[in-house]
Amino acid sequence: MSTENKTGKRGRPVIENSARQAKLAARAERVANGGSVERGRPANPNSKRQARLAAQEARKAAGVEIKVGRPKTVKADTVSA
Repeated sequence: MSTENKTGKRGRPVIENSARQAKLAARAERVANGGSVERGRPANPNSKRQARLAAQEARKAAGVEIKVGRPKTVKADTVSA
């Protein structure tokens, strides 16, 4: 078994003036200028889920305790005789 490292360039060659490289460069420039990167599907602000998330954030901001998940079981203290 050989343990030598091959240092050749791997992967597909980069074509500098391609549409993909122009798009990646524009995205990198937006990020460098402090802009946001729009990825994925945009959220619909009028959906039920967004309303539920906004209500949950409002409760959190108001200091209401938000319980998540299954409640803990309370074990009774047993005294061994």
